[in-house]
Amino acid sequence: MQWLELDLDSVPVVERFSRTPMKYIRATVRFFLFFGLTFGIYFVWFLGSFFIPNKQYWRQIIFKKWAVGFTWLLGMKIDVIGKPPKAPFFLVANHLSYVDIPALRAVADGIFVAKGEIEHWFMAGKMIRDIGMIYIDRTRKRDIPRAGSQIIEKLDNGEGVIVFPEGTSTKGDGVLPFNSSFLEFAANTDLPVTYASISYRTPISERSASEMVCWWDDTTLIHHIWRLFTLPEFTAIITFGEFPVQNPNRKDLARELTERVRERFIPVI
Repeated sequence: MQWLELDLDSVPVVERFSRTPMKYIRATVRFFLFFGLTFGIYFVWFLGSFFIPNKQYWRQIIFKKWAVGFTWLLGMKIDVIGKPPKAPFFLVANHLSYVDIPALRAVADGIFVAKGEIEHWFMAGKMIRDIGMIYIDRTRKRDIPRAGSQIIEKLDNGEGVIVFPEGTSTKGDGVLPFNSSFLEFAANTDLPVTYASISYRTPISERSASEMVCWWDDTTLIHHIWRLFTLPEFTAIITFGEFPVQNPNRKDLARELTERVRERFIPVI
């Protein structure tokens, strides 16, 4: 049966390429397009920043273009339930994956509060900071008031601010209690806090969104992005609350917001 053995070196390149699973071809194309999109848009922002006087407006345009482009590249459909808030606003949401950011940014004009570790990521840290992201070091209590003052400044300038007060991403089987330290400045200033729940669905023929979209285990970011790019498409379901919440007690505010988001949360399967 030696004639059944296949010598790959003797197979034409086109034929070998055709035998490659389509999902890997899709992931490869998307992977290069993602970096092209990200660096291309950042380059446009960098050039425009020298000529456009309204830096905040220019930054918001670029961030929106990147978010919409990324969701398109992912094949992400976004189902919105309720009405996204208009800037300025302070919005909290549960956290499932890095794709929460482009999903929310595609439908709500705001910037994000990110964990301090991201600031030290190679190249990405500077790019994210340049588009207005607020970093917070959760291991230093004194850093929370600093971040709070930056959030208030952004709100005073008419921007929306979005934070994930769970403090970590999850696999989507529930909503973790919100960390009240993220809401201390909101309680102290009696700031109205809007809220939203996020969930994801993959096609029936694909692996679950909990495995493919949510980023909660020890998988590296690059590995997870590659795996996500193999999906032909998936759906983000964003449910916005109807009325904002106010409470001068940060722990009570955190509990109420947690319950409001849990009431609207659709478990990821």
